[in-house]
Amino acid sequence: MVLPTVHDNVKISSTMDDCEIPQHVAIIMDGNSRWATARGLPRIAGHRAGAQAVKRSIEFAIEKQIKWLTLYAFSSENWQRTPEEVSDLTGLLKFYLKSEVKKLHKQNIRIRIIGDITRFDQNLQNDLHAVEYLTKNNDALVLTLALSYGGRGEVIQAVKRICQDRVDKLLDSRDITEDLFASYLFTADIPDPDLILRTSGESRLSNFLLWQAAYAELIFIDTLWPDFDKEDFDRVIDIYIRRERRFGARPGLEDSE
Repeated sequence: MVLPTVHDNVKISSTMDDCEIPQHVAIIMDGNSRWATARGLPRIAGHRAGAQAVKRSIEFAIEKQIKWLTLYAFSSENWQRTPEEVSDLTGLLKFYLKSEVKKLHKQNIRIRIIGDITRFDQNLQNDLHAVEYLTKNNDALVLTLALSYGGRGEVIQAVKRICQDRVDKLLDSRDITEDLFASYLFTADIPDPDLILRTSGESRLSNFLLWQAAYAELIFIDTLWPDFDKEDFDRVIDIYIRRERRFGARPGLEDSE
């Protein structure tokens, strides 16, 4: 297999398991349509193949003892696609909720949903709420699915809620801090991602976790999402653990007098 092109020219470390791995990995799963087009297949075939990559990524996360995995599954912009493709995507989501949730529950995986799911039909909304309730006490892995999600929309809804609480005199303007603002986001009970990965060769966030990405390590690989495998995952984690995360501080500052 040819390893994907990334910005860090490294080989996979043989001592990866001894290093500090990210606790929260977020993935922009890109490339399903291009994968299908390259094979002369309809787009839905790419989405189905991408769903298999989701299964693999969950297995990899558990194997690496990653605690939070967030997947950008359906963006707010995806509503602009043709009605046929939107129907295919939501139909696939319904199918995998029915077929996979019991397996995930047995694996002690908690499923969280973030995004404006009110745009989905009521049956799908009910299914999503039921999945969250069923798995709410699981703790082997928190799998967060970003559905009908957009980072800008998330920030706007947080601002609206803060404004309303201010009008209702539940807040004083002096109470508004970064921590308080974060508590109004969809991800209020989820730590910010340590690592954000995007597949397919694109190098942008595409409206994903804009507030939460402030100090995340960003890694972009050429692999199309349906082809994402264990070797890709290992290499991405290895890149992460080789980076020095300073959160704005100068290197070595903590050791200086």
